[in-house]
Amino acid sequence: MTSSSGGFTANAASINGSSHLLVELAGLLYAGRPDGELTVMARVPRSHQEVSTALDSFARFGNDQYLDTVSLLAALATKLKVAGGDYAQTDQATEGTFRSVLDNGRFIPAGDR
Repeated sequence: MTSSSGGFTANAASINGSSHLLVELAGLLYAGRPDGELTVMARVPRSHQEVSTALDSFARFGNDQYLDTVSLLAALATKLKVAGGDYAQTDQATEGTFRSVLDNGRFIPAGDR
């Protein structure tokens, strides 16, 4: 199923494939999440208090940004999956209506109208 309008195209298989790629990317990112041990190794007494505090703040901020990215990718994948399903339903309904016109319609030449 492919349609085009005003230079834009939609392909149900492509939409579905893209949603799977986003889920896979989110899963790979989550599997490779940052290691919390790195910040533990830089705590007092191994480093200065200011360095330890700055590193802890940076690690917490980075982790928040990382989790936001993973969540955003998963949410986008879900929205794309729903859009693909809606596209397929709309395409099938349009095809059904068009087939009904072709099957049940009658051609009347212009001169006979």
